[in-house]
Amino acid sequence: MSQNSALTAPSLRSRTLNVLETIAIGAAGGGLSYWVQLPGGLITGAMVAVAAAGLAGRNMGLPPPLSHIVLMALGVSLGSMVSPAMIHNLSSYPVTIGLLAIATFFATFGSAIYLQRIHGWDRTSALLAGSPGALSQIIMLATERKANVPGIAVVQIMRVIILTSAVPMLLAMTGMMAHGPLPVRGPEATPLVLAAVVAVAVAAALLLRLINFPASWMFGAMLGSSVLHGSGLVEGTLPEWAYLSALVGIGTLIGSRFGAIKLRTILSYLGAALGSFAVAIAISGVFVVAILLTTPVRLSDVVVAFSPGAMDAMMALALTLNIDPVFVGAHHLSRFIYVSIVTPGIVHWFGRSPDDLDD
Repeated sequence: MSQNSALTAPSLRSRTLNVLETIAIGAAGGGLSYWVQLPGGLITGAMVAVAAAGLAGRNMGLPPPLSHIVLMALGVSLGSMVSPAMIHNLSSYPVTIGLLAIATFFATFGSAIYLQRIHGWDRTSALLAGSPGALSQIIMLATERKANVPGIAVVQIMRVIILTSAVPMLLAMTGMMAHGPLPVRGPEATPLVLAAVVAVAVAAALLLRLINFPASWMFGAMLGSSVLHGSGLVEGTLPEWAYLSALVGIGTLIGSRFGAIKLRTILSYLGAALGSFAVAIAISGVFVVAILLTTPVRLSDVVVAFSPGAMDAMMALALTLNIDPVFVGAHHLSRFIYVSIVTPGIVHWFGRSPDDLDD
């Protein structure tokens, strides 16, 4: 055996064991929460279990191909919930999407002002931490601008953890969804229909990836599945094992992100994360109330659509809580694009320059 092979084999074996351990811990956490019938328990249980293991020093994570399969399964499941009636309601979205953009703007500045005034953050770091969603783009921009990358990561990921855990509980306690682990699903697709849906979903995801569309794996699969189901060409959902695996998988992905951060770092920025989250939620809540008073949109749909969390996590919640996936998807995609395009300009005009940060 060559020296390179000797070095590669243990590394590959170690990575494989880490992936298997991650899957096992995520499945155990999700299964336990499902068994006790926590709302959204498959996602939350897997997320908490994997995050805890990561914080305890275990190397948690899923390789990109497996992550892509999870996101595509989530997208196909979301698309299977789309009906011709949902497509009919698209005409009412511009108003709420416009209000979402305004809410995002004010929530970003409100959180940034809180972080500056209360925790002494510089303007650039505060603005980037306060910007909801698009974590990868935010972290890259933070690195380029020499901002507080660990603090920004903690604030952003903590917001996702809280929302993913709290939103299902809130909706259950207020009677906006039934207690229990999962909503009632339609009949499973036949093997032939399932093969057609998967083929179209993969093709759409690859096409979106070629044009660098955000969250292409999930949204491509959702788009392909939505077109087929929304047009009435096909009927049926993913097999239950694939559906449950997708929910556990997305929780595992979120938990592995959080578990990769050192506990000391999390504790040092915990106050900033909780305080900025409270400010963002309060501002978003004002817009949710305004929408409820002026439009016929369901409260549960608006709550999930306006929750300033990660797009994949909120879309997974829409699937788990039986919420309109077209409405939620349109709004979170709009916020993702808004944040990706507008945040660099906000940081340029209102943040500090990289040279200033060196002073």
